[in-house]
Amino acid sequence: MSVAESAPANWLIKSEPTTYSIAHLARDGQTLWDGVRNYQARNFLQAMRPGDRAFFYHSNTQPPGIAGLAQVVTSNVVDPTQFDPQSKYFDPKASPDRPRWYTVEVAHAATFDQLITLEQLRSAFSEDELLILRRGNRLSVTPIAPEVVDRLLALAQDS
Repeated sequence: MSVAESAPANWLIKSEPTTYSIAHLARDGQTLWDGVRNYQARNFLQAMRPGDRAFFYHSNTQPPGIAGLAQVVTSNVVDPTQFDPQSKYFDPKASPDRPRWYTVEVAHAATFDQLITLEQLRSAFSEDELLILRRGNRLSVTPIAPEVVDRLLALAQDS
């Protein structure tokens, strides 16, 4: 196994803070990142491995931005909400023997002193460096290239 294969990956996960925020994750310690219903985002979730880092982005708020860090603790978990008819994430085409949706469990790693705002991200990164900056990108899970991570962490310290 090469160093690149064994190195933890980095991701951006986003949630509306009124639904689930970095403060909720800090309080809970860890959570199942359930309810993702986009196939590309699901595939990114399936690529996550324990030890991977996730930058926690608050969306649909003013201002939006990265609020902290989470760490993947369990990967390739079948999302139970797909089987619950009472859940808004219920999928009638999914069954326990043929699940369609997978997710991860994440743990709180850090809450930043200051939000890294979307405006700061746009000033420091291109849309090729951070997919969240691409016009029309609505994915709730995206990968972050290793060369971008140190610059993100530096922004977190400067904010």
